[in-house]
Amino acid sequence: MTIGFIGLGRMGGAMAGRLLAAGHDVVVNDVDRAAREALVAQGAQLADSAREVGDRADIVFASLPTPDIVLDTVLAPGGLAEGSRVRLFVDLSTSGPQAATVLAQGLAPRGIAAIDAPVSGGIKGAREGMLALMASGPAEAYEEVRPLLETLGRPFFMGATPGAGQTMKLVNNLLGACAIAITSEGMAMGIKAGLDPAKMIEVLNGSTGRNSATQDKWPRSVLPRTFDFGFATGLCLKDVRLCVAEAEAAGVPLAVGSAVRTILERTADAYGLDSDFTAMAKLVEADAGLDPERPA
Repeated sequence: MTIGFIGLGRMGGAMAGRLLAAGHDVVVNDVDRAAREALVAQGAQLADSAREVGDRADIVFASLPTPDIVLDTVLAPGGLAEGSRVRLFVDLSTSGPQAATVLAQGLAPRGIAAIDAPVSGGIKGAREGMLALMASGPAEAYEEVRPLLETLGRPFFMGATPGAGQTMKLVNNLLGACAIAITSEGMAMGIKAGLDPAKMIEVLNGSTGRNSATQDKWPRSVLPRTFDFGFATGLCLKDVRLCVAEAEAAGVPLAVGSAVRTILERTADAYGLDSDFTAMAKLVEADAGLDPERPA
């Protein structure tokens, strides 16, 4: 069996690399030449298009930045779905439940099963095979692909409904973004009052205020002022916007989520879409009259 992988960015490249290291034959495609060459150097075979990946691989993974790119790559003329060999597609991207449903409906008439399995855990988790994968789709197809998912991390099967895994991922990323936003506010308050930020994090992590931001993001990326955790503000904003839109469509008000969306929009305006999402801390500090460019 040959595996295909489309989308070789920081996450996709690391995941494709793990499949190669596990001994699988992998055919890859990406719009970026350097990304393609990096995987070929690890032993991957190169395909010139998404359709060619589908001609040469039985199971195809994708890790792409936006829902529109995923849908275009798979379902547009000349896309993966026209491949003569592919029979199972796994979307590792955060595309949202609506896109997952469109993919499943578009691939079914071609006899291709669709699994949505967005991931959480960052670049470090991708490299080390420690991702959480939130999967949904036909149970039989999931069981077939589960050993491959276990090469990437720990899969959780959320059910047969297309998009259930995507919904779980949006909830996860909303909570992660909220943790950074509220931690930014609390830290800015303490710093302006003269508290030592490193001591604050130590206290929070020994108290009920601890969260994923205090336990991981601040020690690794905010306290040292590197702001390089590994997830772009633009991608985080895309995920939170998707989550808020899905919630609104379902009649679920997200007052806190909508506020965090605004903070992310302002962070993107101030520091760019390619900035790290931990730059939310700099935005809040600047709002508080602190110097966000101060040294560690």
